[in-house]
Amino acid sequence: MLGALSDVGNVRQLNEDYMAYFEDEVVSVYLIADGMGGHNAGEIASALAAEKVIEYIKKHKEEEELKELIRNSIMYANRAVFDKSEGSYSLKGMGTTITVYISNGEKCMVANVGDSCCYIIRDDELSKVTKDHSLVQQLIDEGSITEAEARRHPNKNIITRALGTGEDVVVDIFDLQKEGLEKVILCTDGLINDVQPEEILDCIKRNENNAEACRELIDLAKVRGGRDNITVMVIEGECSNDRNHIKQQI
Repeated sequence: MLGALSDVGNVRQLNEDYMAYFEDEVVSVYLIADGMGGHNAGEIASALAAEKVIEYIKKHKEEEELKELIRNSIMYANRAVFDKSEGSYSLKGMGTTITVYISNGEKCMVANVGDSCCYIIRDDELSKVTKDHSLVQQLIDEGSITEAEARRHPNKNIITRALGTGEDVVVDIFDLQKEGLEKVILCTDGLINDVQPEEILDCIKRNENNAEACRELIDLAKVRGGRDNITVMVIEGECSNDRNHIKQQI
């Protein structure tokens, strides 16, 4: 069972997060997007990006290899967001993160731009697949700060790569081994800013129902402040292919 939930949090007036999924007999794809906070029309950017990724995958799923499909769908979405922002003064500068998990039954992989995350559970252990495109991640890579210091850094929400802010974008893609893949978790930074990885693992392992796990994780983030929008998807490692629709924020 898929669990998917998005919440505006305790502080924001508008939910700029967006999530979507599409499943059929050929491919299953799940994604989250986080409109850039402090920029114009972040909620428009995240929704448009998600819809364009799904649109591209539906059209080209049988003619492109999986890695080509996921990369090209994000590039297609990037251009759509960029063109829309360039065509309207009120939308100028809008952008979004995006993280996508895709499977065709034989292969599965993850792609990301920005700092929305993908974790997996394998052998009862949680590991992070994606690498944030953020200022604090650069500082960690340089050895200037530790992981613990990064969680408290005043600039932890500054991202260095986003979708829709330029004509082109670099997409990171990660191949996943299907064997032993228990769960895939997609989440925006509104969750990981307040909930630690070990707590995510504990919550998901305690809840057989993925939807209940999503609710518990969001409630925990809100108890600890909920300063940002919070979105989380918990996907079974072996996903069913009997649904075909987009799910928006709740």
